[in-house]
Amino acid sequence: MRRKLFTCIMALFLGVLPGFAQIINPTRWSSSIEKRGDDLYALTLKATIQPGWVIYSMFTPEGGPLKAELTIAEAATGQVELPGAPVEKEPGRKFDDIFKVEVLYFAGEYEVTREVRVIDPGLSAIHAAISFQACEEQCVNLTEEFEFKITPAGNDGKTMTGGETTTGGGDDNLWLFFWLAFGSGLLAVIMPCVFPMIPMTVSFFMHGDASRARARSKALFFSLSIVAIYTALGLLVSFLLGPGFINWLSTHWFPNIFFFAIFILFAVSFFGAFEIVLPAWLVNKSDRQADRGGYAGAFFMAFTLVLVSFSCTAPIVGTVLVEAARGSVLRPVIGMLGFSLAVALPFGFFAFFPSRLGALPKSGGWLNTVKVVLGFIEVALGFKFLMVADQTYHWGLLDREIYIAIWIALFLLMGIYLMGKMKFRHDSDLPYIGVGRLTMIIITFTFVIYLIPGMFGAPLKALAGYLPPQESIDFDINRIVRENVKTFSGTATTTPAPVKNATGKVKYADFLHLPHGLDGYFDYDQALAVARAENKPLFIDFTGHGCANCREMENVVWADPRVLKVLREDFIVLALYVDDKTKLPEEEHYVSEYDGKKKNTLGKKNTDFQVKKFNSNAQPNYILLDSRHGDDVDLAPHLLAPPRGHNLDRDAFLEFLQGAVKEYKRRE
Repeated sequence: MRRKLFTCIMALFLGVLPGFAQIINPTRWSSSIEKRGDDLYALTLKATIQPGWVIYSMFTPEGGPLKAELTIAEAATGQVELPGAPVEKEPGRKFDDIFKVEVLYFAGEYEVTREVRVIDPGLSAIHAAISFQACEEQCVNLTEEFEFKITPAGNDGKTMTGGETTTGGGDDNLWLFFWLAFGSGLLAVIMPCVFPMIPMTVSFFMHGDASRARARSKALFFSLSIVAIYTALGLLVSFLLGPGFINWLSTHWFPNIFFFAIFILFAVSFFGAFEIVLPAWLVNKSDRQADRGGYAGAFFMAFTLVLVSFSCTAPIVGTVLVEAARGSVLRPVIGMLGFSLAVALPFGFFAFFPSRLGALPKSGGWLNTVKVVLGFIEVALGFKFLMVADQTYHWGLLDREIYIAIWIALFLLMGIYLMGKMKFRHDSDLPYIGVGRLTMIIITFTFVIYLIPGMFGAPLKALAGYLPPQESIDFDINRIVRENVKTFSGTATTTPAPVKNATGKVKYADFLHLPHGLDGYFDYDQALAVARAENKPLFIDFTGHGCANCREMENVVWADPRVLKVLREDFIVLALYVDDKTKLPEEEHYVSEYDGKKKNTLGKKNTDFQVKKFNSNAQPNYILLDSRHGDDVDLAPHLLAPPRGHNLDRDAFLEFLQGAVKEYKRRE
């Protein structure tokens, strides 16, 4: 009686405990429809996201968290067509140490627009659904559905719960990109085509006017003209590409291969094989306009500078624009603004303080050295684009060790070049090595030494965003050692779990795996049968392929030897992936009693099971279950401990497991 009372109290407690047993939805959605043509409509979905939570963009790279997915029901029946791609507002960007990719996310507010062309003249409504993952300390997978009424006037469709919205999470990243572009502009200043023009140009302004104030005014206008010209280029790129095309650039193999080729072309130009120049007539015409004097002459002199320096600045400008075009329509403008401010800064500075011109280093062979070093870096960065295409389409061209070997070769050659042991076409003789060059040599060879362990499985965390995933390496010493230790210790098995009491082969084990070599199951019924046969409690891990917090728990908490020991010896481990897209056999399809929707994939089945049995939709969610229960609809009374989510306290997690084992034995 006392035990039954205890379990009932626990069930009641779990039913009201915030964050454990409840359906979580940190978003509020609204929708609208806009008529853009005779048969063309724009469907817009907006979400207000609770503070601390994020939604992952539908353009997040493969291998990252679960990305948003927008589906239009009528598209499957041919009643509508979907021209172009969905367009999201500017996402935030950050490198994720768990997934080893740059993730695109939204905080505060999410908005996506999808154009739809109506083919069926009798269609009265369009039905859309957006599936997404929202994460904080835990992750939840959710789906929101919308109905858009089609009217001749193109009125708004159904509007769901409203509310005020906050700004998105991309501002910090735009500022970061601005400063990166600014740094690129400073590099452009010390290129051979730009640096020698600083004293020449400033001297022209200071001696061309009797009034020093007027000369400074024109020099300032000259600097602002440089900013205006480059920023106009950024505006032109934004106008020509547009947001839909920019999204395509980020996700398709063709632009990535194209950008790779462009970077290699820029590098070859820097190495001195050829110069990227504009037609001579264009440069001459601008130069003649500069001779007119006045402010118009100052503007055309700035334009002439941009044209003349094109052979040096084009690769850098191109690099900035390529990186910008892979983001949003704002990035080309922000990038060119930052770049041009850095280029214009020395001209304005020395025009106001001409006495400082003498402090500038003299032109010489060091300028060409800067070009060549940038050439090596361009090649290294160019391979990142080839890597994206290779990983996305599984070509198998750039495994991790091949990619790292290319980088080692590149930076080793760069170090040898800096030592003067290798010369390019426009290089001068190197009579001695100065302190600055020696510092660069030390940095370069230190970087090469840092890369070498990566050939054998070292994680190289500082470069994770630029390298292929760890799993693509063939010769991983850490993995080999773990496997050999397992073999020699007699713990190696040929199946993911003991099957002496199981019904047969471990279901889904051909494509699903547990971390750290743990044995386990991926189907509830099968795992429950084994747990009953082994007389062990059931450890249920509601997880997802795209759940960053799940991977963090596995890498930090599960990796603790004490935790692994308890999981191996005292539990039957069951991992239920809520986002797996594997289609279930036709005979296993069913309509959920919870939401009345058809469940036809493994992920949908597991999500439905989590919601129905445990009144939760969060991941990670760890359930410790007494396997000796009957086939009750309500499993809450059979829990051995309150469910647990994302918490990196390893000692607390160990107590969570050990307490459940004690409770399991106490109930016998």
